[in-house]
Amino acid sequence: MTPSNTEAGQRYRSADHSDQSIQASASALVIGGTGTTGSRVVAQLRAEGAAYRLATRSPSADDSAHVAFDWFAPETHLPALAGVDRVYLIAPVGVANPIPVLEPFLHAAREAGVRRVVLLSSSAVTEDTPVLGQAHRLVRELLPEWAILRPSWFMQNFIDAGHPIAEGLRTRGEIVTAAGTGRVPFVDAADIAAVAVRSLLDVDPPNVERVITGPEALSYDQAVAIIAEVTGRPVAHRSVEDDAFVAHLVANGIPAEFAAVLGRLDQGIRQGSEDRTTSVVVEVTGRQPGSFREFVTANRAAFPG
Repeated sequence: MTPSNTEAGQRYRSADHSDQSIQASASALVIGGTGTTGSRVVAQLRAEGAAYRLATRSPSADDSAHVAFDWFAPETHLPALAGVDRVYLIAPVGVANPIPVLEPFLHAAREAGVRRVVLLSSSAVTEDTPVLGQAHRLVRELLPEWAILRPSWFMQNFIDAGHPIAEGLRTRGEIVTAAGTGRVPFVDAADIAAVAVRSLLDVDPPNVERVITGPEALSYDQAVAIIAEVTGRPVAHRSVEDDAFVAHLVANGIPAEFAAVLGRLDQGIRQGSEDRTTSVVVEVTGRQPGSFREFVTANRAAFPG
C-alpha cells in the first residue's frame, strides 16, 4: 500500500526546514496526553518549545499545561479547547462506536476556532470501514486542515502493562494470537509521535492520510524469536482459531464486543492485510524508523526474564 501523501507529492522535512517554517504560534490540545502516543507527542512538543495543553481525566494541579477532559463529560470539552487552534485527537479507547461523542466534539472544536485536527486512527481502518471510517470522513469534512495517521501495531504492545500481549509474555512466556504466520510492520510509538508533531506544527496543512509502519514486517514467530535472542528467555507464539482467540481476550478482561473487533483484526493479519511497509516516517521526520530489534534491546529491562 502506498501512502496517500506520497501519491500527492506532499512531504514534510523536519530535518531541513529551509522551505518550510515551524508554526511557532500554534497551540495544540493533546487528547490522551498521558497515553502511549500522547505522552510522547507532549514530550516532543515541549522539546520544540511549542505551546500545548495536555488533556486528561486526572489533571495535575502542579502542571498548568494540564486540563481536565473526559469524552463522556461534554462540559469539559469547550474549556479544554479554549485558546487552541489544533488538536491531536484520539477517540475514546475501547469503544466500538465513538461517533456519537466524536462528532459533536469536532463541531465544537470548529466553532471554538480549531483549524487543524490530527486524528490517530489505525492502518486497519479506511474511510470505507464501518463506523470507524466515519471518523476519517468527519475530520476531512469539518476541518480545513487535517491529517489522519494510520499506524500499524505498536511495539509497545509487547511491554505495556495490561496489554494481552505484554501480559502473556509476563505471566506465561507466550503470545496468543489468531494471526498465524501473517506479518505486521510493528512501529515504535516514538516514531508515530514524531509524525504527529510534524503534522501538528508544520505550517503547510497536511490534508493527507499517512500509513505509519516500522522498517520491516515480522510474523509473531519472528518477533518472539528476536525477544528470545535479545533477552535470553525462551518465549513462544501460539496461534489459535478465531473463536478461541476472542474467548482468550474476554478471559483477560477485554469486553466481548471489542474482543470481536480485535479478533477480526488478527484474521486480517493472517490474510496479509498488514504485510507491507511505508516510507512515511523518513519522509515526514527526516529519520529512519526504529526496528523491532532496536526496540527490544532498548527496552530489555521491560521484558520479563
